[in-house]
Formats: sequence, C-alpha cells, structure tokens
Amino acid sequence: MTRHILPGDPPITITLRKSARARRYSLRVSRLDGRVTLSVPALGTDQEAIDFARQKEPWLRRVLQQAGEGRPVVIGGSLPFEGRQLIVAEGAMRAPVVMDDKILLPSGARPGPVLKAFLKASARERLWSASHDFASRLGREFSRITLRDTRSRWGSCTSDGRLMYSWRLVMAPLPVLRYVAAHEVAHLVHMDHSPRFWSVVAELMPDYAEHRAWLKQNGGALLLVDFGA
Repeated sequence: MTRHILPGDPPITITLRKSARARRYSLRVSRLDGRVTLSVPALGTDQEAIDFARQKEPWLRRVLQQAGEGRPVVIGGSLPFEGRQLIVAEGAMRAPVVMDDKILLPSGARPGPVLKAFLKASARERLWSASHDFASRLGREFSRITLRDTRSRWGSCTSDGRLMYSWRLVMAPLPVLRYVAAHEVAHLVHMDHSPRFWSVVAELMPDYAEHRAWLKQNGGALLLVDFGA
C-alpha cells in the first residue's frame, strides 16, 4: 500500500491499494472521512494508477467538494436529533430544551458550542444506558466509556473493556445508536468480526442489519453538521 499526492488546490492524498480481486482501476471516496483509495489490479503499476487518477481528477474533486460541504448550525436552521430534524430557535431558558419540532436555546447563545455540548451530554446518557443494558444481558462488564468526534469509525472496544463512541450518534435514530452499542459490547465476547461475533450482535438486537444499513447510507450526513471551532 502506497500513497500519492495529486497536486492542485488543495492537493489530494490518494492511497494506492493492490487487490488480487480487482479487475480494473477504481477510485473510492469514504463517506465517513473523505479518504481516497485507488484499487490497483494485481498486474497493474503505480504509474498506471496515477495516470488513471489524473484522468479522473475533475470527478474526484467534485465528489470531495460535495462530501466536504459542512452544514453550520445557525438559529433558524435545523439539527438532527434522535433521527428527527429539529428547528434551532431561541427561547427564555438557561439550557437547550427540545420542544415539539424545535430545540430552543438561551437567547444570545452561540448555537454551535451550546448544541455540541448538549449533544455530547445526551449521547453519553443514551450510550451508557444502552451499553450497560447489553453488557448486563451478556454477563460482561466494560471498564469505561469515552466520547469522541471520530471520522473513521462510530465506535470501538479495547481488549480491557474500554468503549469509545462518536457522540454524533445521538443525531441518528435511537435504534441506530443502540445498534452501535450492541456492536461494541459484543466485542467484549469476541474481539473480531467472525460469524460468532455477529451471532452475539443478533442475540442483542435481532434487527441490527436494518440499523447498520441506515448508518452506512446516512452516517456521512451526520459528519457534515458543523458546530464551529
């Protein structure tokens, strides 16, 4: 696996990956983190791969631009929360409150930082509850939960039982958030993605495939919500 920088404004980093199954050169842009991967047939060369990338450069830059268009959080705009689009508005309160189809913020507050803090607190509560529920069913324990704003994965589990989740999961429907919790807790039993692992996930959440598919299709949009620096 090698990397090539396609010059331009901005330059594009492309990972060249040899594949015995690839029959042709193909480019893929990750919906999660915008990484560009170029699959190279077993008999292909790096130079041919680079030439292919140059031919596809207009398409590649267009896709990257669309993928990178963030949606800033503003008063009057919308924010996904537990699968619903809520209108961001101001009200006479000291902390964010969800009311009907709105999320009300204190008057004069900066929407981005205030809502980011609200989402992180909401995510921690829901992810801790779901993780505790699933771990109890399996007779296992986790050591702690941390929340991050990750771009390459929605969650992870270490061999010593530490669970990590993206707090942006709280913007997805609650069953999707719970699927990710079930997935990571299942790693407390099997630290791989073997059929035995997936059988544990199915035991915890029989309809997990539906929620996994939702995340694959819609997760990229959650990453584009821009809360500012």
